[in-house]
Amino acid sequence: MEQKLHTPEGVRDIYSTECRKKLAVQEKLHELLHLYGYQDIQTPTFEYFDVFRKEIGTISSRELYKFFDREGNTLALRPDITPSIARAAATLFEEEDCPLRLCYVGNTFINHSSYQGRLKENTQLGAELIGEDSIEADAEMLAMVVDGLKRAGLTEFQVNIGHVNFIRGLMVAAGFTEALAEEIFTLINNRNYFGVEEILDQEDVSEEIKEAFSALPELMGGAEVLSEAARLAPTPEAKAAIARLLKIYQVLIHYGVEKHISFDLSMSGSYMYYTGIIFRAYTYGTGDAVVRGGRYDHLLEKFGRRTPSIGFAMIVDELTSALSRQKITIETKHNNLIVYTEKTLKWALSFAREFREKGRCIEMLKRGASENKEKFREYGTRTQAVSMLYLQEDGTVELVNFRTGKEKTVDYGKERVTE
Repeated sequence: MEQKLHTPEGVRDIYSTECRKKLAVQEKLHELLHLYGYQDIQTPTFEYFDVFRKEIGTISSRELYKFFDREGNTLALRPDITPSIARAAATLFEEEDCPLRLCYVGNTFINHSSYQGRLKENTQLGAELIGEDSIEADAEMLAMVVDGLKRAGLTEFQVNIGHVNFIRGLMVAAGFTEALAEEIFTLINNRNYFGVEEILDQEDVSEEIKEAFSALPELMGGAEVLSEAARLAPTPEAKAAIARLLKIYQVLIHYGVEKHISFDLSMSGSYMYYTGIIFRAYTYGTGDAVVRGGRYDHLLEKFGRRTPSIGFAMIVDELTSALSRQKITIETKHNNLIVYTEKTLKWALSFAREFREKGRCIEMLKRGASENKEKFREYGTRTQAVSMLYLQEDGTVELVNFRTGKEKTVDYGKERVTE
């Protein structure tokens, strides 16, 4: 007997009800991006390794899935779709002088350590606004995130906003080397403030800078934390970052989404290409962010075009999981069953055509001579079908409503079978 093959670690099959729900969430979110004027773009699943190299600022090389083509070029499965969009925008739209609004759906691949227990393949749905550096552009992205999560069905969630120039301002004022600053970024991302404190004690850092670093865990909350952050900001760039966040918040009030907005000035972003605001959205039922995004004004320069940009990615798998754990209903299309015999095939096809023209999903099942209605009733219940038309050769149809449990028989006359 042949051994059954299973999926590799970190990837999985998604099917049946779960797959329907995931696609329904994707469709809702995708439609919202279109309502904001974003146009679809599809980029390759794999690119030249250089698109995701360390200098671009994505993930470390060891977390990339790398392979070679026949010519010996090093290729990589995309760990993040934003660099691919940046490459495409820099090469395909170089003459465009108006802002580009692009959106996408695609899978990403990150070779996480097996010990992390995380999926290595995820579906991302996102938007990129290329060619505009403004308060309004930042606010539009954040408003889309809030509208999208509400549209998906969430009611309890928060979008945390930070600004990389605040943290970088602290690093510059402290006089840290690039290597030391990167180490502290990692410690802050992991919420290891004891590690940060230990480094500060070893370095020649002023008390004012130490106070600012020590305050990072408390610089989280509503708009009121911005005034304290402004007081602690050690450089003009850091002060400008806080001023920008305040202006963005004021625009978000006009959008009516401020209820779901909070600030986290300790946030530095998981990708090094971020240059301005960064944000993540969290909800119950998942240990990771369901949305990640930020401004990346220098990323397109790596591909030959200098233009400001901002974007986000919704991690559809995390979002669907959160909706499920919060027991939030995801409306999906369900099949209706038509069970027929060889003699009732023509009649069944007539029913199926009529219902499909009305937009109903019809699954046709042929019944063998020894098979009874109970088998198909169990199948309908198992697959969450809406109803079943059980065609008899005497011209009657037994109607079963799986949602209410009600049944009735309608006599169409035996001549209908032979028409």
